[in-house]
Amino acid sequence: MWIKVIDEKDADSALGEAYQEVGGARGRISNILKVHSVHPKAMTAHLVLYRELMFGRSELTRQERELIAVAVSSFNHCHY
Repeated sequence: MWIKVIDEKDADSALGEAYQEVGGARGRISNILKVHSVHPKAMTAHLVLYRELMFGRSELTRQERELIAVAVSSFNHCHY
């Protein structure tokens, strides 16, 4: 990533809390969320949006949602 981020060891209390919330279940923070390190509220809001889009009620199946995500990532040359 080309955006400068704040590492976990250098995080202040607000960012540290955001890192804990975002890294919670997986134990790691993906770069797509780490780019929000300069704005912890944006980081946690992004996580809420992601969870709603991927796991919330929808007419799309989980597989269809993942397929859309893969197609968009491929189009954007994003290698996640």
